[in-house]
Amino acid sequence: MEKNLETLREALFAREAEMAEQFERVRDEIYAHPELGCDEVWSSQYLCEKMRGYGFAVTQPYGGLATAFRAELNCGDGPKIAFLAEYDALPGYGPEHNQNAHACGHNWIAASTLGAAALLAQFSKEFSGTIVLIGTPAEETLGGKCDLVDAGCFDDIDAAFQMHLGAENNIHVVSLAMDSLQFDFTGKAAHAAAYPHLGINALDAVQLTFAGINALRQHMQSDARVHGIVTNGGAAANIVPESASCQFYIRAKSRAYLEELTQRIINCAKGAALMTGASLAYHNFENSYDDLVYSEPLRKLLKENLEALGVTRFVPQSNEASGSTDIGNVSHVCPTVYCEIETDACPPVYAHNEDFLDYVHGHAADHSLHTAIKAMAFSALQVFLNPELLKG
Repeated sequence: MEKNLETLREALFAREAEMAEQFERVRDEIYAHPELGCDEVWSSQYLCEKMRGYGFAVTQPYGGLATAFRAELNCGDGPKIAFLAEYDALPGYGPEHNQNAHACGHNWIAASTLGAAALLAQFSKEFSGTIVLIGTPAEETLGGKCDLVDAGCFDDIDAAFQMHLGAENNIHVVSLAMDSLQFDFTGKAAHAAAYPHLGINALDAVQLTFAGINALRQHMQSDARVHGIVTNGGAAANIVPESASCQFYIRAKSRAYLEELTQRIINCAKGAALMTGASLAYHNFENSYDDLVYSEPLRKLLKENLEALGVTRFVPQSNEASGSTDIGNVSHVCPTVYCEIETDACPPVYAHNEDFLDYVHGHAADHSLHTAIKAMAFSALQVFLNPELLKG
């Protein structure tokens, strides 16, 4: 078995080298057509056509999202293993800061996950199972994976893989659960100089909400993060603001504690409404993200295969968190592995910065792309051949 596995590994990597230009072209074409979340019309159609060309059956739209898709190749009874593609860009780049660009490298994610799925399809006679590529829109904004999870799109998936370009090699990425809350206060307008006593100041309620949250910070767990902005503070300085709004991201390492903290934040806003006499309405303005729960067997397997490909200098395991990602929601419904691989830039470059753009396309991104494709594809092949690996 070991000899056969090594033979398959060599054949898989040799085939990846033969297909390398195809995968590089996908990466660079998506880069050349940057589209914001939920507007990834060209990118999603392009990826769907590519997957049809590799023999996959494609469903689009998928899970109620227009730019989501599912490409599937049934190779017999066995596990269903999914690779999760992202392809939304970010706004605000270029000389005038008015251009969309893939400053988070989602074009690279699209190519690496497509590459892993397409590469495995070349070896469909060697195993039993189903290869799946799920296109997940709007990671940067809406959090498309949250909607897909809610629609049951991962209920039949036995393992999910994704890798991300970053400033370092990290197989222990910590991702915080997150809620997004908007508070809308309604008061009563009045002339701020002549009749201030007749007004109810909605902006005061916003300010008191911030004050209450700032007082609460002393009593939050150390992993919690709360940060907000005022989105509406009134129309003119001589009018008591009749309406005012603010938005907050609330984060914590666990969903359980986050729910407790979110309720306390809501109570701050309710108290502010009570103090001012304003009325309060609130809602989630984006999807809620869950914390990232790793499949330890998949993490161990992927790390071993990355190391065999020469990926070293993994950062030590830490409780330090970065941000939040919608793959956390996926990890609560099916075994998931997610990691970051460095760009090899020296000094390091960081996602969302303009400099990061130089390392997500073209030859500067070749090595990382092919390493990711080979590591994910071979890890998935091992699971197809021995599903017991999922149990550790």
